[in-house]
Amino acid sequence: MSRFGLLVLPATNRVYAHSAVDLTRAELEIFSGAVLGGRIGELDTATVGGARYVTFTADGGLDERDAALLGNVSAAYALFEFVGDLLRPVPLTRLDRYDDDLVTIQKYVGKTNEQFTKLLLNVTLLATEWAGDLLTRRFRVLDPLCGRGTTLNQAVMYGFDAAGVDRDQKDFEAYQAFLTTWLKRKRVKHRVLESGPVRRERKVVGKRLRVELAASKEAHKAGDVQTVDVVSADTTRVGEFFRPESVDLVVADAPYGVQHGSRTAETGLARDPLALLTAAVPKWVRLLRPGGALGISWNTNVARRDDAAAVLTDAGLDVCDDGPWRGLAHRVDQAIVRDVLVARRPG
Repeated sequence: MSRFGLLVLPATNRVYAHSAVDLTRAELEIFSGAVLGGRIGELDTATVGGARYVTFTADGGLDERDAALLGNVSAAYALFEFVGDLLRPVPLTRLDRYDDDLVTIQKYVGKTNEQFTKLLLNVTLLATEWAGDLLTRRFRVLDPLCGRGTTLNQAVMYGFDAAGVDRDQKDFEAYQAFLTTWLKRKRVKHRVLESGPVRRERKVVGKRLRVELAASKEAHKAGDVQTVDVVSADTTRVGEFFRPESVDLVVADAPYGVQHGSRTAETGLARDPLALLTAAVPKWVRLLRPGGALGISWNTNVARRDDAAAVLTDAGLDVCDDGPWRGLAHRVDQAIVRDVLVARRPG
């Protein structure tokens, strides 16, 4: 039985760094069950040379595919195999197609930690029926509360197609400016397919940005292109802009009761995550392909886990609610304890 140590990526957010080890253990266990045949066991922590590692055993060791999968663990910095008192490096490969400043360069109040965003995307993907195709499938990811695009950028990093909706026009414009500027500055092969107002019956119902991009000129020539499709509109109207059963993943960071929200003619601005989820989740689920998954994070100080899970169940989803799926709660600050719920749409 081989024993390994995963060196956790240092987090710029000290509060998140404190939780990163426990979150990594839960994420590794989810990876194990979804794509590694349950071969990872004896998850623990160890301090070696002053650095903290998440340790585990792997029945039969790790082959090249295993290392390629584990390279995408959200907090993975480096992986070593214990050989006596020594550490032997295990080469990790990642899905990342672009420079990491695509997800790290934006700094603004209220931005979700990009390390957590990656974890949320990972565990949602691992709940789908296509988890085993993580290294080869071009997933289509929808963030129906996309803000300034942290989830969209992580999806793009992975080589996926990204779609988003957000009602805050300033956030939409900020993301549009960032993405188009970044693509030009990095000389990424791309073209803007659509940029401007969306009209229905001669009325402006939102703004839209659609961009096609490729990781290289060779990829572009081969037709290996990704799309980013972002709309400035309320999330409860998401079905007006995207086709039913057109996305593999829905990933959302729900309002914490501090900022962000959804506005409807009936209720006005809603910052209560349960009210928002109750109104929006059925509409999100319609866009989800059978076999796909929805993952949300929210502040447990303003909504109980069981109540949030009931909203997903009522929308026809099967909630992942045992074992490591229960190990993703962590403190963000004094007012926010964040948890994660993932649920599958039956195939």
